[in-house]
Amino acid sequence: MKEFITSITQRGQVTIPAEVRRSLGVKPRDKVAFQVEDSQVRLVPVRFTLESAYGSVTPLRRPEDFKTPSREAVEEHVDKTIRKMRAK
Repeated sequence: MKEFITSITQRGQVTIPAEVRRSLGVKPRDKVAFQVEDSQVRLVPVRFTLESAYGSVTPLRRPEDFKTPSREAVEEHVDKTIRKMRAK
């Protein structure tokens, strides 16, 4: 078992040694998880995050014009309000 020693900054940050990063297969901006069990801490790469999934699914349809759905929502609200007022 290899051991790597690093310091903790005043902000609670540590630098993961290059050999450990290579071993985990992580690079800048990747996520890692600290798994704590009893007095042992394990550092593992996080392979699936919301950020990593972004763009992996193509939407069924993409609205190019947001004015139309907004206008339709306002018109629907106005119609509903008018119906309520007439019912009184």
